[in-house]
Parts: sequence; C-alpha cells; structure tokens
Amino acid sequence: MARLRSFPIDLEGANEFVRRHHRHHQPVVGHKFSIAAARGEKIVGVVIVGRPVSRHRDDGLTLEVTRLCTDGARNACSFLYGAAARASFALGYARLGTYIRADEPGTSLLAAGWRMVAEVSGRSWDTPSRPRKDKTDLSPRLLFEAPSLTPEPNHDDRNTAD
Repeated sequence: MARLRSFPIDLEGANEFVRRHHRHHQPVVGHKFSIAAARGEKIVGVVIVGRPVSRHRDDGLTLEVTRLCTDGARNACSFLYGAAARASFALGYARLGTYIRADEPGTSLLAAGWRMVAEVSGRSWDTPSRPRKDKTDLSPRLLFEAPSLTPEPNHDDRNTAD
C-alpha cells in the first residue's frame, strides 16, 4: 500500500471532494487553507481549516477544522488532522480545534494526539434578530483541540535581573 502524502488544495477542489463524499455536511463558504491527502495519484481525503465558527473562539490566534472528509482510506483522517495541526502552528496560530458529533467516537482525533476539551449542547443558529435556516442537526458536539507544538509561555519565569 502506497504511503499517504499531503499537498495544498484550493477551496473549490476541497469543497468538490466534500460535496461527493461527506455523509452529513455541505461545502464551506471560506477557509484559511485546505490540505489534500493522496495515496499514489488518487486524492483520498481533504481537510478545510478556517476561522472558528463560534465568536467566542475567534480571537485571531485560533483556527478550526471546519470540514474533514475522506473516501474511507485507512489512516487518512488522523493523517489530515496531524497535517492541519502542523500547518496551523507553523503559521503562528496558537490553537486548532474541531467539533464532532457526541455520538462519534473521535478515534482519528485521539490517534492524531488531539484531546477533548469541552462538551457543547446543540443549539439553533436561528434567532428573532438573526433569522437562519439550520444546515445540520442540532445534536450535542464534542470540542477537540490539537496539542500545541510549543509550550505555553510561563509568566513566572520572567527575567528579574536588576
């Protein structure tokens, strides 16, 4: 079996893959970057990374995997989660997260070293002041984050030289 390799893919190409293969989500409107995984010459998966959907996480230093989709190729999900994390941290972002449905096991995330950091109840985006049509089910979600490649700064180690 040929090894997986990653390469950049434009949003149009990533969205077309999502359109053909994702079981419950539609393509996204925007992104910061997208990465494809291929085995040989065949694309077997894509990851789309963008700004966080939640305004509370959109701090300028956090990105979010907004779509991850494969054709079922072995190890492609964890491979793409790892590639997205390395790229995000290389660009200077401090955090990378993603949400999965609470009824999904998160096996690929755990294999890539991500950890669950929160449980989020499902809610509608529709409000009287901002009418929206929900595009997905409102089931509870789990928030996972990639482990940072650099340690958090320790503010107790400040330079105290006179």
